Amino acid sequence: MDKNSKIVNVIGAGLAGSEASYQLLKLGYKVNLYEMKPKSFSPAHKNKNFAELVCSNSLKSNDVTSACGLLKEELRKLDSLVIKVADKVKVPAGSALAVDREKFSEEITKTLKSFSNLNVINEEVTSFDLNLPTIIATGPLTSNNLVEFLKTIFKDNYLYFFDAIAPIVTYNSIDFNNAFIADRYDKGTKDYINCPLNKQEYELFYNELISAESVKLKDFENSKVFEGCMPVEVLAKRGVDALRFGPLKPVGLTDPKTGRYPYACVQLRRETNNLDMFNMVGFQTNLTFKEQERVFKLIPALKNAEFLRFGVMHRNTFINAPTILNKYYQVKSNPNLFVAGQLSGVEGYVESIASGLVCALNMDKFLKGQNLIDFTSYTMIGALANYISSASPKHFQPMGSNMGILIGSTERIKDKKEKYKKLSDIALQKIDDIIKNNIKEV
Repeated sequence: MDKNSKIVNVIGAGLAGSEASYQLLKLGYKVNLYEMKPKSFSPAHKNKNFAELVCSNSLKSNDVTSACGLLKEELRKLDSLVIKVADKVKVPAGSALAVDREKFSEEITKTLKSFSNLNVINEEVTSFDLNLPTIIATGPLTSNNLVEFLKTIFKDNYLYFFDAIAPIVTYNSIDFNNAFIADRYDKGTKDYINCPLNKQEYELFYNELISAESVKLKDFENSKVFEGCMPVEVLAKRGVDALRFGPLKPVGLTDPKTGRYPYACVQLRRETNNLDMFNMVGFQTNLTFKEQERVFKLIPALKNAEFLRFGVMHRNTFINAPTILNKYYQVKSNPNLFVAGQLSGVEGYVESIASGLVCALNMDKFLKGQNLIDFTSYTMIGALANYISSASPKHFQPMGSNMGILIGSTERIKDKKEKYKKLSDIALQKIDDIIKNNIKEV
């Protein structure tokens, strides 16, 4: 490597950019980390620190036989900073890994800034030198100015969808005469507050929800709603029982007052260890703030709710990855450019972290003139990269981790849990092999 190749630019200090920076810093690179906060914020961001979580505070299941649980375990083996911090600042959430979002961002920021080879540049990037080694990790809320520049590189191969943030209520404002604490099927450590509704209460809530006023979206011409984070009012309009089979599913939640499952049930999940604020699970929404307060207070347990945060709708931006990236998250037309995070076409927090880690490790290999690391579709990390780079470009949509994209056991195993355990064992062994053969230090 020449002197200049020891410098890598990382644009964006979200989950992917923070992870990519950490991996490069460990390898001895000088990292120029560009982050426009706190000088300017996107419509959904408000925290000055790195790795801000703008939607849920949950990183999903920790069960290694689940897709996201396996992905996190792979990342732990690879010394992921973001997962390490998440484990450190976790809050009770049953079998899920949920974090105290403030401590999470603070700890990641503190760790990265402890490296003397990190240079933080707080300014909005509107263009950059395509000849310099660069990881683009600006996320689903990439600024309009940078989007316009990226379009000149990627030839307008952009798609758009919407994401939505769920409201948060205070613990003290929840009416526990109409709520009970339990995990579904009593699996877990009773970390969820459940707000049951009978048929009459549900129908009143449903009818008001589907007729409530939404925010007028001005800047979005292609209103594609992404299934994984669909606004609750949009889901409700699919049918009167759509919510009862979705976020208000009552199955596995026995109401102690009746000894039966309720007709419908809203779940609340804690945001911090202090038991002071709770997230309305699955209640991403684009209703006006006034309508959110009016309609959500029709839920009996929330009739006196104090809202610390209302739901907010925002744009998600992602590239048409199959036309632009290879399986290393490397731009085909500009090999010294890599794209990480949700901008690359992966969907989800942990998936974004994984993409940032892969970009950093392969940027190192690229600059050293070595073979890039193929994580293969035997691992969840590799399966995601392979999917987004080889899917049909005509109908490409972002992909989150799921067992269906893995390849693995050739055995025909009928029991799903046993099958997933086998796939997980194979994936984790492959990660060990990759570390041994490709990565000197983890």
